[in-house]
Amino acid sequence: MAATDKPQKASASHSKHDRATWFQGSSWACPDVPQSNGSPWRLVLLGAPGVGKGTQAYLLNQRLKACHLSTGDLFRAASKAKECDQTPAMKAAMEYMRRGELVPDATVWEMVRERSACIRCAGGFVLDGFPRTLGQAELLKRLMASEGIPLTAVVNYELPLAEIVARLSGRRTCEKCKTVYHATERPPKVAGCCDRCDGKLFQREDDRPESIKVRLEAYERSTAPLIDFYRKSGLLMQVAAKGTPEDIFQRTVVELEPQRIGRFAQKLWDAAENRRE
Repeated sequence: MAATDKPQKASASHSKHDRATWFQGSSWACPDVPQSNGSPWRLVLLGAPGVGKGTQAYLLNQRLKACHLSTGDLFRAASKAKECDQTPAMKAAMEYMRRGELVPDATVWEMVRERSACIRCAGGFVLDGFPRTLGQAELLKRLMASEGIPLTAVVNYELPLAEIVARLSGRRTCEKCKTVYHATERPPKVAGCCDRCDGKLFQREDDRPESIKVRLEAYERSTAPLIDFYRKSGLLMQVAAKGTPEDIFQRTVVELEPQRIGRFAQKLWDAAENRRE
């Protein structure tokens, strides 16, 4: 469906929390906005390919009720969509990808900017895959500052290189619901079939051994300055990505706990200030 000037509701065939605005652009309205307790959580997840950011984003969505916004999911959805269903920035991104080129910062930013309603959403967000570069981080900071929206925290997942390679080469993804499995460490109950939706599992092109080295080298070049940027801003939290997804999630929650306490204290302060006025 082509974009229109007025927001539309997603069709009944879309599932709950289907991120309609994220996938379709600002001309759509999500049918069910997650309601957070108190101030919404707004998180950015960092970490090399294979550390499990997607799984942690899903678990954080379930715990914090903040929407999982993945640029990887957005690119994959765009590659399968008809041209008439793609926004201008998505069409530009597909041109770069068809030529085998990296999508430049400006185009990725335009894709996010088309969906700025998701950044402003009262339910909060967990950003997975964006920002990837210092330039993108600065653009996101400017957008959020212009809207008066604070970023809660940036979680950086760390894992040794050898373990990253092992994870990536064995990873399998459901073509329907995007649930991630591992051929040996977290296999599905039925080989090649998703436990949740019976979708077919596949190996992503960028999870093939020949692609892994290129991805990791690109990550190191682009993300090292980004990590330093968020460390200097006081938002960075380091989390070891070893163990089961549940182990990693519990470490993440422990790291976020001081932020929760700080947010509660800020609410009390704001309430007191309002009473004085």
